[in-house]
Amino acid sequence: MTKTNPTARTERDQQSPSPLPVDTVATLCTEIHENVSRVIVGHDEVISHVITAILGRGHVLLEDVPGVGKTMLARSISTSIDCEFSRVQFTPDLLPADVTGVNVFNQKRREFEFRPGPVFANIVLGDEINRAPPKTQSALLEAMEERQVTVDGTTRRLPNPFTVIATQNAIEPDRTYELPFAEVDRFMKKLHLGYPDPEEESELLGRTVGNHPIESLESVTDLETIVRARETAANATLEKPTREYATRLAGYTREHARIGVSPRGTISLTRAAQAHAVSQGRGYVVPDDIKHVAPVVLSHRIKTRDRDRDGTTVVENALETVPVE
Repeated sequence: MTKTNPTARTERDQQSPSPLPVDTVATLCTEIHENVSRVIVGHDEVISHVITAILGRGHVLLEDVPGVGKTMLARSISTSIDCEFSRVQFTPDLLPADVTGVNVFNQKRREFEFRPGPVFANIVLGDEINRAPPKTQSALLEAMEERQVTVDGTTRRLPNPFTVIATQNAIEPDRTYELPFAEVDRFMKKLHLGYPDPEEESELLGRTVGNHPIESLESVTDLETIVRARETAANATLEKPTREYATRLAGYTREHARIGVSPRGTISLTRAAQAHAVSQGRGYVVPDDIKHVAPVVLSHRIKTRDRDRDGTTVVENALETVPVE
């Protein structure tokens, strides 16, 4: 039987923090973006998506070829926020207990005591997550969805806020494991960085001569401010016509793919849209917010019938076809 740790408090048990003014959150997003841009050259849209995913209570999957800055982006985001950060290097021999934690017998006290794993942090970087076997990958399923971890029948709450930023190797399929679809669906956004253009790469080389800029990067905000900013995003107004537009987009994917967007995906879509709205200085969501985040929120949740089409094509068709009423 699973029991809950009596000393752990759920987010509902804690007094809800007071939200920040919307314009304050918009300024905060700009400050974090500018700070990260000291390390990451270009990729402004990707940086903004990661920031708003954190505000929207979501997780991020960064997929691309090695060496384009996936890990550095995650480190820059976490460094910009004065919070508890941990990194898990996923390898073929990594065990679930290496992620979640383990009970160890204390010889002096003659009892077992829990040693928390790296998942007990505010921002967790799962580096090259698809290099670990599915059993280890699945150790994150409960953590990502329910913000808790169960070890030996005892459930412990994770810190608030809790965000997983995972990187995934897009090549070497013979040396990696495909992520379970249930885990992919738990990521609010799936992002790709791509190669920099020649001008951006030249700027990058100039910045990394000598000491890397990540070494001198400092935080621009603290944990309490982020918690309050997330509350602001959660309170952004989402009127019925906009909600119905989001559900029609999800319905289109279900009708035109083998596996369409799940209700969890629709929730992620609206939360991402709320976060995008407040980052733009608005306390309400408009259909354009939905359209802006839909490609990175919905595409990875879709399995098509045609191998030549991917979820991106389905979402593009949905945005072109589904009317805004």
